[in-house]
Amino acid sequence: METPNRRSILKATASVGIIGGLAGCADEDDDEPPAEDEPEDETTEGETDEPDEELAGVRAAHLSPDAPNVDIYVDDEPVIEDVGFGDVSDYLELEAGEYDVRITEAGEEEAVFEESLEVEAADYTLAAIGELADENQAFDLAVFEDDRSEPGEEARVRLIHAAPDAPAVDVAAADADETLFEGLAFGDAQTVAVPAGDYSLDVIPADADEDDDPVETFELTVEADTAYTGFAVGYLDPDDAPADEPFDLVVVQDAPDEDASDEDAPDEDDEEDAAEDEHDDPDEEETDDGEDPGDDEHNGGSEDGDDYET
Repeated sequence: METPNRRSILKATASVGIIGGLAGCADEDDDEPPAEDEPEDETTEGETDEPDEELAGVRAAHLSPDAPNVDIYVDDEPVIEDVGFGDVSDYLELEAGEYDVRITEAGEEEAVFEESLEVEAADYTLAAIGELADENQAFDLAVFEDDRSEPGEEARVRLIHAAPDAPAVDVAAADADETLFEGLAFGDAQTVAVPAGDYSLDVIPADADEDDDPVETFELTVEADTAYTGFAVGYLDPDDAPADEPFDLVVVQDAPDEDASDEDAPDEDDEEDAAEDEHDDPDEEETDDGEDPGDDEHNGGSEDGDDYET
C-alpha cells in the first residue's frame, strides 16, 4: 500500500527557472593565432563545466470538496491559479530542493495552508484533501510520488482515496469478479497492473457483507503501455455534507505525456496549407499551353497580364 509522504513534497514552481548553459568567450583578435603552448579547454562528449540540475515534476490536485477555488504559491510566487474542485494541473518542472508552499482562496492573500516542503528529483502529485469544515477529515496537503514510466503491454492504474465521508473500500472489476484494490483507506493509494480494455469498477465498503450492493460503479477504459491515476472524490452522502459534491472518480493519464504526444503529432491544417501553397504558387503559374500568362497574344489579357484565361 502506498501512503503519501506529507512533508516531502515537490516544489511546484513554474517561475523557478532551470539554470543551464555557460557563456562562451570569443577571441578578441580573430587574426591572431593562439599561442602554441596555450592549452585549449578539454571537455569530453556529454560533459559540461557545471553538473545538470536535478529536476522534479509536480502537479496539483484539488480534492477537497468543501474548499473554494484556490491559488498555489511557491516562495511567494503564484504558480497555479484558480484551481477548482476535481481539477488536476499539468506537471511543472522545478529544481529539487526546499520551498515555501502556500495555498489561498483564489484571489485572496490569507493562507489556508502554508508550510516549507522538501522535494527530490522525482515526479509528484500535491493533493489538497479533507475538508475545511473538518466534519469527516481535516484539511491537509498529501504528497504522492508518481511513477511515470510506461508499463509495457499492460496498463498501470493507481487509485487514491480522497472521499472524506467514505470508509475504507474495496474496488472490484465487476465483469471479471476480481478485487483490484482492497482495504483502501482515506488518504492512501494503491496501484495495480491490468490488461488493456473496458472495466466496470464496483466500489464496496471494505467491511461490507458479501451480498451488499456496491455504493457506486464507475466505467473505465485503459490502454496498454499507459499509466493512470484515479482520484475517488466527493461525498457518498452529499445531502448531509458540508458541500453538495457527489461521489465521483476523476481519472488522469500519468504516462506517456499527453502534451508531448500532441506536440509530436503533425498539424493537419499546417499540412493542408503547405500542400495548397505548393499547388498554387503564383511564381510557377502557367497556362495549359505552358506560355507565360501575361502573353496577350495567347491569353487576350492586358499589357500587364492582369486579366487572362487559364
